[in-house]
Amino acid sequence: MTEAPRALRLAILDDIHNAYAATAGVKRLKERAERLHIFTGPFGPPQALAGFNAVIANRERTRFDRALLAALPDLRIIAQTGNHAYHIDLAEAEARGIIVAKATGRFSRGAGELAIGLMIALMRQIPASDRAVKDGVWRTPTTPVLNGKTLGIVGLGHVGGHVAKIAGTIGMRTLAWSPHLDPTRAATAGAEPAALDELLAASDIVSIHATLTPQSRGLIDARRLSLMKPSAFLINTARGAIVDEAALVQALAAGRIAGAGLDVFTEEPLPRGHALTKLPNVILTPHLGWPTDQAYADFAAAAADALLAWLDGREVARFESGH
Repeated sequence: MTEAPRALRLAILDDIHNAYAATAGVKRLKERAERLHIFTGPFGPPQALAGFNAVIANRERTRFDRALLAALPDLRIIAQTGNHAYHIDLAEAEARGIIVAKATGRFSRGAGELAIGLMIALMRQIPASDRAVKDGVWRTPTTPVLNGKTLGIVGLGHVGGHVAKIAGTIGMRTLAWSPHLDPTRAATAGAEPAALDELLAASDIVSIHATLTPQSRGLIDARRLSLMKPSAFLINTARGAIVDEAALVQALAAGRIAGAGLDVFTEEPLPRGHALTKLPNVILTPHLGWPTDQAYADFAAAAADALLAWLDGREVARFESGH
């Protein structure tokens, strides 16, 4: 185990929402920190992090590649918020004795709530109606409701399970698929296990909540999109690459599915003029699922737990290379 220092010199990176300072977790850290600086924008050259022995990484916004890690000889621990460490060269960090600590917090209830919001916005035509009223057009379309419809959840983890429970209170029937779905977990969430193709064919709304892995990349491809009803909607608040984006554009443009609500994309930010931005049956949001008051409070609390444990010489849960 890397020897812990007597004082904490901490940098918090990429706090683009200026949210960390007010959290209880950061207030706890200030009590033990010899030095604490919050970067609300890019930190610039690596020299800006000279002298810091700890950083809190705000999800995946900073890429800790071999070159950056080599330029930070004082760094001893990275508290990684979020569930993934794709952006960190874990093998290089391990070789340099840098701990990559898990500061994941609780699951993102915000992503689950946003998924429900996108369903309602799509089916009740809220954005289009808002624009029409502001343009002086009084249009009152007949729109479907969620009650009585079938929701298909792809990925019944914490977020998917949260969505299933909300859907149950609305009066929806919920089908669920995961690579290793536990029937007991499905029952607890109020969902019926189903094969993926069966789920896609039967659902009025398909909501993606799977984790991005080599196996899930492109999971919802052209063939699987073709299984959906022409009246069905697709929601994705998980990761853009789980859906074949080009195939989705074709399906939406041809009216093979009714619409989509997307918070995540293969490339982010979504390039200006992207085909998705030109489709009238799509609602797009700029990855709003995770940045919420609750998420920042949870990340800060988890980071404080990890960093104070390390400072006191206690065991720290960590991301490791090869896993």
